[in-house]
Amino acid sequence: MTQPIYSHTVGNKPIWVFDNLCSQDEATSIYKGLEISAFKHNEVARPDTAQYKHWAVELSDAQIASLPVYQRAMAQISETTGKKYRAYRGYVNYASYGDMLFTHTDCLPEADELTVLVYLCPEWDIEWGGETLFYNDHDDCVFASTPKPGRTVIFHGAIKHVGRPPNRICYTPRYTLAFKLEPVT
Repeated sequence: MTQPIYSHTVGNKPIWVFDNLCSQDEATSIYKGLEISAFKHNEVARPDTAQYKHWAVELSDAQIASLPVYQRAMAQISETTGKKYRAYRGYVNYASYGDMLFTHTDCLPEADELTVLVYLCPEWDIEWGGETLFYNDHDDCVFASTPKPGRTVIFHGAIKHVGRPPNRICYTPRYTLAFKLEPVT
């Protein structure tokens, strides 16, 4: 396995960024398949923002297991943490200029859950924005990840975060593949 290109902790909870768990060709292939997917406008960040839905498409267990990036992420997590995890949910978020996305956590603070995000863009320009921002307990942004093609971010699900929508000059969708993971008992 490899070392992350970046790592950070927020309240002793880890964030690892890898640029080699998903190739650009693999990200592009998944991206092209998403162009014909049936996205639904029903994803909600938090209960208090339920009136502001965004686009997502759910993946079946078989679809998740068939993705090579999922297999590589699971192996990397096992190597890094010494624990085994499994996906209890997989989906792809779609964001474009003008969308409203909200800060949220993916699990309760005491849960031992991880989230894997994979940026599924064939190309990305730094001026397009779309970063994933991570916040501390004081709501200060303490880490940001740029959505480079195939970049994979693995983090503790209790870290408050948000994926920012692209800027006005970006005409490409910002797709993020997400796996929500729980420990295997």
